[in-house]
Amino acid sequence: MTQANVRRWETLGVVFILLCGSALHFAFAWSGYWRPIAWLAAVNESLWEHLKLAFWPAVAFALAEYVAFGSRLPRFWAAKGVGIALMPAVIVGLFYAYTAVLGDSFLPLDILIFITAVALGQWAGYRLLFSPRPVARVAAVLPILLALAFVLFSYHTPRVGLFRDSPTGTYGILEEYGIH
Repeated sequence: MTQANVRRWETLGVVFILLCGSALHFAFAWSGYWRPIAWLAAVNESLWEHLKLAFWPAVAFALAEYVAFGSRLPRFWAAKGVGIALMPAVIVGLFYAYTAVLGDSFLPLDILIFITAVALGQWAGYRLLFSPRPVARVAAVLPILLALAFVLFSYHTPRVGLFRDSPTGTYGILEEYGIH
């Protein structure tokens, strides 16, 4: 697999992640608020729930890449681990930075941040795949840790700001839908 081919895959990945992430924003409601899908789809308007919109599609696309060519690249999962973990980190960092300045969230900026985070994550993964510097293999564990956190916190939500649904002031699926 040439660098140019991988670059095309990563660009396709940006489009895939953006489209799937956009669909995941509405998937919980589309499912009739089916609780078993809460680990995958956003269940409210908290920042935490919006991180799923980049994370799960990025993981799915990375799995497709691994089947297509990643198994031939020894640092594939370490590079993808960094790229996948970078997406939620960028979303959180930029969201809190701009809301600290403006005092409130602004939907067009939120969408721009989502696009930026996805593009940066895919770009970072690509760059690390072909970097002459080694990538710590422990980075491959980052998506696993994030996946565990998304599943756990979807049903057992901490009562801190990152998890607070701004329109309702509730935390997570159980409180949001009156399930105790």
